[in-house]
Amino acid sequence: MQIFDGFRKNIGLAMAGKKNPWGGSGSNAGGGSGDGSGGQDGGGNGGGGADGEGPRNPWLPGGNEGGGKRRSASIEDIFKNRGPEGPRRAGGGGGPNLRLPERPGGGSWLPIILVGIVAIWGVMSSVHFVQPGEQATVTRFGGKFVGTFDTGTNISYPYPISIVKVENVQEIRTESVPSKLILTGDQNLVDLSYSVRWNINDLSLFQFQLADPIETVREAGETAMRSSVAEKTLDTVISGEGRADIQANVQTRMQAILDGYGAGITVQGIEIDKTDPPESVVEAFNDVLAAQQDAERELNGARRYSQRLLARAEGDAEQFNQIYGQYRLAPEVTRRRLYYETMEAVLSRTDKTVIDANGVTPYIPLQEVQRNRAPAAIEGGQ
Repeated sequence: MQIFDGFRKNIGLAMAGKKNPWGGSGSNAGGGSGDGSGGQDGGGNGGGGADGEGPRNPWLPGGNEGGGKRRSASIEDIFKNRGPEGPRRAGGGGGPNLRLPERPGGGSWLPIILVGIVAIWGVMSSVHFVQPGEQATVTRFGGKFVGTFDTGTNISYPYPISIVKVENVQEIRTESVPSKLILTGDQNLVDLSYSVRWNINDLSLFQFQLADPIETVREAGETAMRSSVAEKTLDTVISGEGRADIQANVQTRMQAILDGYGAGITVQGIEIDKTDPPESVVEAFNDVLAAQQDAERELNGARRYSQRLLARAEGDAEQFNQIYGQYRLAPEVTRRRLYYETMEAVLSRTDKTVIDANGVTPYIPLQEVQRNRAPAAIEGGQ
């Protein structure tokens, strides 16, 4: 509809005696013979152009004012010359044209903006703040190592010329190793899990010497653990008696392996989390442990009994030595005292009393009399 509105506006202008979109002014747009040969003052159905070559096409850029050959307008010409309010007239103003504001001197602000962006990017990627406990490695052109940055403010070439990678070198990191079946020194298997505590001591070696430092820590820990457990028996490993020795041996061996690789890692400690027999033999192993505990208990009881007997024997021997010393000082008295004490010890366990004297009944049931007196005394007390 905007195209037809443009047609109507141009026709109205022509009828009002203004600029004729078909060429010539309104005063020259007189009727012609219609044979297409009209000059500047002739017009007909064909409408003479300014140069006699034919009517001017209002849809062509520039209004065909250059005197070129006549041609019909294409769809591209129509939409190129169409403004927001309809088709643009030849030589008329265009549609909206977004442009940056010009500088006072008439130049463009675009180069200055681009230079400012590049400058800000260069400053931000060149200044690096390394926190306490951290270090940074610097590589140039994506691969060449050129140095390290310590704690503080450091400056490098902007990215991507220089690439700075920061790591915390004082942080104690823990690598947990899941349960693994490990062979002991007495040809048994133990299900063992442990953890490794470590930190970085040389950042350049840590980042560039090994392809995968974390995996290297795991592999070195497993190698050291298998070697250390192979020196102990199953009972020692499971009971925990040799756990401290195993942990110390693993740490020493693991550190030696990592130093040989140049890993830049310090092993801070090893902690064994679990030592169990394999699941398939847990029940039988528990029975064996129970039998071992029973045997140990009986053995401990036998040791205690032997110690009591030994202590009693030593006491008796000491007592005999004391009596012998008294016997050497007074043999007759000591002999009579020993006789009386022995007879008292023997006869105290019988209920008969024998008296060797004239006019005395040979048997007196003193024990029965005493037993009969005891209930009577109790009844009288009540």
